[in-house]
Amino acid sequence: MPNRLARETSPYLLQHADNPVDWWPWSAGAFEEARRTDRPVLLSVGYSSCHWCHVMAHESFEDRATADYLNEHFVSVKVDREERPDVDAVYMEAVQAATGHGGWPMTVFLTPDAEPFYFGTYFPPSPRHGMPSFRQVLEGVRQAWSTRRDEVAEVAGKIVRDLAQREIVRHGDRAPGEQDLAQALLGLTREYDPQRGGFGGAPKFPPSMVLEFLLRHHARTGSEGALQMAQDTCERMARGGIYDQLGGGFARYSVDRDWVVPHFEKMLYDNALLCRVYAHLWRATGSGLARRVALETADFLVRELRTPEGGFASALDADSDDGTGRHVEGAYYVWTPERLRAVLGEADGDLAAQYFGVTDEGTFEHGQSVLQLPQTEGVFDAGRIDSIRDRLLAERARRPAPHRDDKVVAAWNGLAVAALAETGAYFDRPDLVEAAVAAADLLVRVHLDEHGRLARTSKDGRVGPNAGVLEDYADVAEGFLALASVTGEGVWLDFAGLLLGHVLARFADPATGALYDTAADAERLIRRPQDPTDNATPSGWTAAAGALLGYAAHTGSEAHRTAAERALGVVKTLGPRVPRFIGWGLAVAEALLDGPREVAVVGPGLADERTAALHRTALLGTAPGAVVAAGTAESDEFPLLAGRPLVSGEPAAYVCRNFTCDAPTTDPERLRAALNAH
Repeated sequence: MPNRLARETSPYLLQHADNPVDWWPWSAGAFEEARRTDRPVLLSVGYSSCHWCHVMAHESFEDRATADYLNEHFVSVKVDREERPDVDAVYMEAVQAATGHGGWPMTVFLTPDAEPFYFGTYFPPSPRHGMPSFRQVLEGVRQAWSTRRDEVAEVAGKIVRDLAQREIVRHGDRAPGEQDLAQALLGLTREYDPQRGGFGGAPKFPPSMVLEFLLRHHARTGSEGALQMAQDTCERMARGGIYDQLGGGFARYSVDRDWVVPHFEKMLYDNALLCRVYAHLWRATGSGLARRVALETADFLVRELRTPEGGFASALDADSDDGTGRHVEGAYYVWTPERLRAVLGEADGDLAAQYFGVTDEGTFEHGQSVLQLPQTEGVFDAGRIDSIRDRLLAERARRPAPHRDDKVVAAWNGLAVAALAETGAYFDRPDLVEAAVAAADLLVRVHLDEHGRLARTSKDGRVGPNAGVLEDYADVAEGFLALASVTGEGVWLDFAGLLLGHVLARFADPATGALYDTAADAERLIRRPQDPTDNATPSGWTAAAGALLGYAAHTGSEAHRTAAERALGVVKTLGPRVPRFIGWGLAVAEALLDGPREVAVVGPGLADERTAALHRTALLGTAPGAVVAAGTAESDEFPLLAGRPLVSGEPAAYVCRNFTCDAPTTDPERLRAALNAH
């Protein structure tokens, strides 16, 4: 019989709706039940495409004996970390403080007052590798709860006090300057892997936010070293197994240093961020590889993650049916030489094995290989390779597909809107811009309420119950600002302003300018989460700083610019010390140092060829964080268009920076020079 999760909209929670465990969603009722029955709470946090979450579910939560024990002695609460990033952040901070590491599934035992007292991640069904079994953990916690309650209360109280006293970072109101950003670049250079691209060792994650900083730093200063690190990292990732060589799109991370074997789940946020990075790399260098990867990734987003309502689904699973009924990680993506020959014939099969690095030994498990592009030399027949790729893709489509998490997360859709709008504009793909508009429209229609408050998720066109957090407001505003620049429709600027008004009123500390991840009127947890560092996505703190800065450039709002500068004080502190973990903040700081530049393009309309040429040139300018407004001279949709007449009856572009404006120009080449100068 289904448990309480059957009424939820989260695909992850619904995966557990038929467990024999009597799960509760995160709710006041769960903690009231724990108080009423004097039982501790088991909090289990995961997400739908998490491999080890599935493993633990199968081993323990689907096991009747384990479920019976849980149901008798605990109140069990299941949380989708993607729906409740605030709950996840608070308890992950406690797990990391107590154990020195974290991850998912996250397993935390709480008092009925939601105070944590015992932590872990994955627990196996029997003891192994020095880990106790899950049943041993449950029995130990139950015994402590029954016989050593004072000790449990003391531990829980100490943890909550320690969390309350932790300061993320002291920061002033001053934004970083030239020297701070140069110091951050030097720190990145020390951690850079010159042989393989990227930073650090295994596992290796795509450093999307750091790449954006490197491209902006090069654009502003001309630093060849910054460009080289970005270029080489992008090439190594695009040639590696982390990139889907048949269908486009990136996996979550590489388990090795060489980008060969991915953790196969594909996340919306990674692909949105990387699509934008590769589009910006092409803008800076004209790289054919960057162009191809940006477009293939954009096409992957639209083809495989777009929902019927026009939004974008959260993720594709790492696991899928291997054809025998077993769910195996990577089954959808791997090949052997024999399989290649069976699909392509002997000659093309051998060529495909050589071209994609498929070996007899295999680069993955059980003699299977992940497709790569290891050949940097040699000439291949492009038409023949295209034919091979098409046939392999068609064959792969016959395999059981990985599960898709269909929930629409506001923040990640905001990232996708920005990426698709810009990629569509750069490469003359109006269909991609239309996809961005459709997703933005869904966010307005479904996620925004009548007060301009944003809901975190929706599914099947139904809004979820959870309030938006800072990253939702910031990333959706960022997407709307990009859409305003690309489409020339000022309504997107208005919607961005509505969201950023909430950031200033409900997420900012008026005394310090620091930003919180949850609103002042949000559900109270044991700690109000606040983290300026990037994780898999830009931190809400620095994403908000970027959107505030862009909005200020569009509107001249001193309040928004001041808020952005105060928020960037944290980057001055952390940028030189831990640049890998505050890449988006460094990228925003580059925009601040560059102005950012404000570009107004006036003409009869974007259907006019001369106006369109100036508009396209403005969008292709590499000046960090530049904002673009386009419309008629009489338009009142963008403040930047006010008082900007045509020049001798010709469409014209106006470029301003730091309260100083260049003479208007009707020449796209002169505009290009004005926007690309270091």
